[in-house]
Amino acid sequence: MRLIFLGTPAFAVPSLETLSEEGFEIAAVVTQPDRPRGRERRLSPPPVKEAAERLALPVHQPERIRRPEVVEWLAGLKADAMAVVGYGQIIPQSVIDLVSLGIINVHASLLPKYRGAAPVQWAIANGEVRTGVTTMRIDAGLDTGDILLVRETAIGPEETAVELGVRLSQMGAALLAETLRGLEAGVITPRPQDHAAATLAPLLKKEDGRIDWTWPARNIYNRWRGFQPWPGIYTTLRGQNLLVWNARLAEQPGEGNPGTLRASGDRLLAACGEGSALELLEIQLEGRKRLASTEFLRGWRLAENEVLGDVAV
Repeated sequence: MRLIFLGTPAFAVPSLETLSEEGFEIAAVVTQPDRPRGRERRLSPPPVKEAAERLALPVHQPERIRRPEVVEWLAGLKADAMAVVGYGQIIPQSVIDLVSLGIINVHASLLPKYRGAAPVQWAIANGEVRTGVTTMRIDAGLDTGDILLVRETAIGPEETAVELGVRLSQMGAALLAETLRGLEAGVITPRPQDHAAATLAPLLKKEDGRIDWTWPARNIYNRWRGFQPWPGIYTTLRGQNLLVWNARLAEQPGEGNPGTLRASGDRLLAACGEGSALELLEIQLEGRKRLASTEFLRGWRLAENEVLGDVAV
């Protein structure tokens, strides 16, 4: 089978590697242009570009895939199918129509749940205990195409989005290869999604990480797990931004109103909703270095009624 692979992030790299290892003919790898990153704003290649060069595959980085000259170039490759994993651009109908077996996408959720840009993050943040990967045939909608194959997995109670993302990328790679082989053999029957059951997983915003201390500690902890590495979770302390780098559910109940911060021995506890508490393990005040809670307590005298979140960020 002759393929065009479209992908950009690290999540897509195992899929590209697996297709290459399993003998698929990859006519071209299409990825996003190099972007400036870091404080020095140096141009950095996307992970898929680095992987493709390592595999000696031809790489193309069009600014917009929908441009007529790009569509014409893709048509000239005469591929049987395209594989898309986190490419980062909407695929227009003019491209969808180019390949006989369709454009096959790996999506990191159990569709139709968590359509959108951040399915791993929102599944954890919302307290889901199971998720998975779905291969689907792309259509003109947002993750609305027919489902091809699905693989399910449990979400660990302490698993972060980073950790789960690595697992799902490997699962998705294997499922993509299986899907393409099945389509080639004619043994997969696409099935429409139940659009009434759809939920959304929109692109994350910094505001999503703001802590509402009236929520139960479990809900806040799930957001900490889900919003790794960005935006994390944050609050304020005495008018200064406070980033929570690490946390866990406290064994002790919360004391005081939600947001009340207290020390219990060398532990730093924040009262949450429903009488629960979150233990803050590593924090960072605005303009200062990251500190373990034990270090923070040695250098900061807590007031009797110290409250978090007293000033909007």
